[in-house]
Amino acid sequence: MRLWRRHDKHAELPRDPRADEYPMPAVPYGWYAVLRSRELPPGKVVSLHYFGRALIAFRGPDGRAAVRDAYCPHYGAHLGVGGKVVDGTVECPFHGWRFGADGRCVEAPFAARTPKVSLGGFPVREHSGLVLVYVGPGEPAWEVPEIPEAVSREFTRPIDDTCRARIHIQEMRENIVDESHFHFIHGQSEPPVQRWRADGPFAEARGSFSRRVLGRDIDNTFDAFMYGPGVMVVRTHGPVLSVTAVALTTPVDDRTSELRMLYHLRGPARSPLLSALLSPLLKFVFRREALGEVREEVRIWDHKIHQPRPVLLPHEKGIRAIRRWYAQFYPPQAPDEAARGLPAAEYWAAGDDRSALGSARGADKVP
Repeated sequence: MRLWRRHDKHAELPRDPRADEYPMPAVPYGWYAVLRSRELPPGKVVSLHYFGRALIAFRGPDGRAAVRDAYCPHYGAHLGVGGKVVDGTVECPFHGWRFGADGRCVEAPFAARTPKVSLGGFPVREHSGLVLVYVGPGEPAWEVPEIPEAVSREFTRPIDDTCRARIHIQEMRENIVDESHFHFIHGQSEPPVQRWRADGPFAEARGSFSRRVLGRDIDNTFDAFMYGPGVMVVRTHGPVLSVTAVALTTPVDDRTSELRMLYHLRGPARSPLLSALLSPLLKFVFRREALGEVREEVRIWDHKIHQPRPVLLPHEKGIRAIRRWYAQFYPPQAPDEAARGLPAAEYWAAGDDRSALGSARGADKVP
């Protein structure tokens, strides 16, 4: 079950314009999960809105998922509002034009010849119970690996929790390496010591921590695996409970980002029977202990501003490291800096005080 909760009791506060200003483009290049597979049954058109554009999803004649632009190029009808799937194509509700999973028009009633027009769209991959799309120039050069826990019988069906916040998705990802917040939000005695490693579009953050659950201090380890800007898998291992949290961050528009968390739980690994019996209790305890913490983070995100040059303490090295890694998912050069040849990692991560940042952000839209 997908949970949607109102988290912000301060929505009526006046909004500082700085809270919507970012030097980075709103949509980093990479893979994003826009649906769970179960949300896209055959024969159905699903309306979506991500990356600042209206989209539709449907399955072609071979059952493969397609994600295309929502508006019919003929006369502008929204294909997700009254459109239907006919023989693996999506049919416009206004004039009956049909479009295949590759976006091409395959039929236009009363036309002497089928018009050579297409719906824009994205490369799509489907695995681990997710429908993923690639946003960026050209074809994707890397892939998100499968997530074994998503199909393993050892883990429970996921707790599905979704929030939206007025924040850039990069700051959602920075949360995993923000060592100090683990004490104030997640109840740890002190910031965890983390080990960071980056390898192209992939990165890892590993560490250990202790937290109090139901009055007991429990030691855990965690391993966070990042696959580009939109997918992160965090595996937390403990003596009683192991959790694989799939964190899906997706830009909705220039000001709003979505965080969808899928929590796969497993009880004591050495006793599968006991783990199965404990599953309902583990889910109950996890909802009680963990989901409120995420809501607190989202409430803070909704009202913070981006600090290009944050005042970091000596142990807070992760934020600087992740910003430099994240810079690769933006254009190689910012338009207003091309003449100076400033490298992307310096431009997007260093946070220089530039008056042209606003225009640089607006210049890079999703094609």
